[in-house]
Amino acid sequence: MMFYSLPETLGMLVAAIAADWLIGDPRRLPHPVVVIGRLIGLLERRLLRGPSGNVLRLKGCVLTVAVVAASFLLMWGVWLVADRIHPWLGYAVNVWFISTTLAVKGLKDAAMLVYRPLRRGDLAEARIKAGWIVGRDTDGLAEKDVARAAVETVAENTVDAFVSPLFFAFIGGAPLAMLYRAANTLDSMVGYKNEKYRDFGWASARLDDVMNWLPARAAGALLALTAACSRLASGRRAWRSIRAFAHLHPSPNSGIPEAAVAGALGFELGGTNRYGGVVSERARLGWPLRPLEAEDIVRTIRLLYGVSFWLAGGLLCAWLSLVW
Repeated sequence: MMFYSLPETLGMLVAAIAADWLIGDPRRLPHPVVVIGRLIGLLERRLLRGPSGNVLRLKGCVLTVAVVAASFLLMWGVWLVADRIHPWLGYAVNVWFISTTLAVKGLKDAAMLVYRPLRRGDLAEARIKAGWIVGRDTDGLAEKDVARAAVETVAENTVDAFVSPLFFAFIGGAPLAMLYRAANTLDSMVGYKNEKYRDFGWASARLDDVMNWLPARAAGALLALTAACSRLASGRRAWRSIRAFAHLHPSPNSGIPEAAVAGALGFELGGTNRYGGVVSERARLGWPLRPLEAEDIVRTIRLLYGVSFWLAGGLLCAWLSLVW
């Protein structure tokens, strides 16, 4: 990773995971993803003009390259200045900014905002809170569909918010992790297959697919391993579900963690969603062995934390074997 040795790299990754577990995203500090999102919005307003087709696709490529390059270079510059001031400051900058690309605690907190009103029977508030974390329409959703929205978000973001940024941080520290976060933010903002973004967001969606390909498969294996070690889930069924259902998802990556969670916990994900009033039927993942319920939000969070514990433990053991 950059100019750091392997033990130093492993130590920084463990510290970044711990920082995310304990601190998460402090509200009083500006988050890099917010800055990236503003840059995307600014460039989108300037570039998203004209008829659809190859010209708009080319403009989308310009947007993608500009945002990921700016994110990488700015992060590299911040690290370089800090390292020149003092190596320990460069080390600390790396740890902190890597932690901002992870969101285990943030995912848990967001999902619990949906779970708590569901638990006390306040479906209206739960729908509102679910609307904060999913792109689908949440007004009018039944309780099980509100719970499904939260479960699918946590499952899918096991890759986007933890395994993938950690993978790229291992290769290239905070700069490469921030490049990944930029690519992921691009996909979430313009990577849609609707009329507006089909051409303009093509490059962003493809880049996100490529960058998540390997981490998504690693996350599926880790979810199955976590389920196998849990009394409340089935690792064997998680693995079978990945093989049977993951390919049915429109994303080449998102279906893997969602199918793993559905199989592990014994319910069905996917089905009917509405986006801007338009009905969309998603592939159904897993076997409906029982109805999905609010408590499954907590169970899915436990699987997410299990994945983070496995990776943190593996990195820590590798670090200890090298320094001792």
